[in-house]
Amino acid sequence: MVHAVAEEGVPSRAIAEAIGHGADVPVASIHPAEVESHFGWIGAFFGLDIPASSALTRQRLGWEPVGPTLLEDLATPSYFARAAAAAR
Repeated sequence: MVHAVAEEGVPSRAIAEAIGHGADVPVASIHPAEVESHFGWIGAFFGLDIPASSALTRQRLGWEPVGPTLLEDLATPSYFARAAAAAR
């Protein structure tokens, strides 16, 4: 299987905090026992430790990621400006 991820092991919490900051919404921790009731069926996936790796992709295809990392991309003001404009 190939994965096109530039970095590995980005914690879900860091992603949620970056999205909350960019969307200007509060972010709060949820007790693990409440995650599924809060997020529904997809909540079960948030606590799993299943990192994606692009090592095989890089090796087999000679691919190297370029551009910003996920968190750098989410920190770009235009990232959420585009999403807000599309929602209108």
